Amino acid sequence: MNDRPIGFFDSGVGGTSVWKEVIELLPHENTIYLADSKYAPYGRKSKQQIIELCIKNTEYLLSQNCKLIAIPCNTATTNAISYLRANYDVPFIGIEPAIKPAALKSDTKKIGILATRGTLSSELFNKTQKEFTQDVNTIEIVGTGIVELIEAGKTDSEEMHDLLISITEPFMISGIDYLVLGCSHYPYIKEMLQELLPARVRIIDSGAAVARQTLNILKSQNLINLNTTPGKHLLYSNLKTDVLDALTQEIANRKVQSLDF
Repeated sequence: MNDRPIGFFDSGVGGTSVWKEVIELLPHENTIYLADSKYAPYGRKSKQQIIELCIKNTEYLLSQNCKLIAIPCNTATTNAISYLRANYDVPFIGIEPAIKPAALKSDTKKIGILATRGTLSSELFNKTQKEFTQDVNTIEIVGTGIVELIEAGKTDSEEMHDLLISITEPFMISGIDYLVLGCSHYPYIKEMLQELLPARVRIIDSGAAVARQTLNILKSQNLINLNTTPGKHLLYSNLKTDVLDALTQEIANRKVQSLDF
């Protein structure tokens, strides 16, 4: 039973940044990844719309006998994970912007948060922010247009570069020393962001934390795959598969396919 796959779903291809962290830490686990690119970005949708999309994705992964579901999407986590945990009998692992470590480590007491509108406006995000940033000034920017360019395969384009120059200007002016990436797509532009921001700014995301939590849950519920063979990975997109294929081509034992869901 423990060789059942770990399921992942995200509002597109961005969650593969987190998926890669998980399979690096757990190389013997089988996985299924759903890129819900047809409905990306989730950050512009209402809470009810996000919950409905998460139900759709969850029920497909459960139909594939997944033993655990990881949600690399910040917007989906902050808006829907409470509902999913209350209505489905399977462990869920969510993701939240890494506000706590940034706030604790900041010397300037000024941190930037780059996220979608759906994440920044969610109850869970605001609760976390209030808890850990009482003595820290946070500069929150909506990354409008970033997800769309990544989904279109334009991650390293001049168009992305010009967009990020505009988006990072408030961070430059404010003097932050940490930038929190609050969307699973954003690690794919981390290098470009680092080039644009002052060298003192450290950029952090939550991918490694999700991988560690996945390991913890698998151990605590006796779900670890004890096979020593490399895991097999199925990746699905409900839109074009070319970007998903390009972002994951270095991963062995993976198959990318189109799926209507």
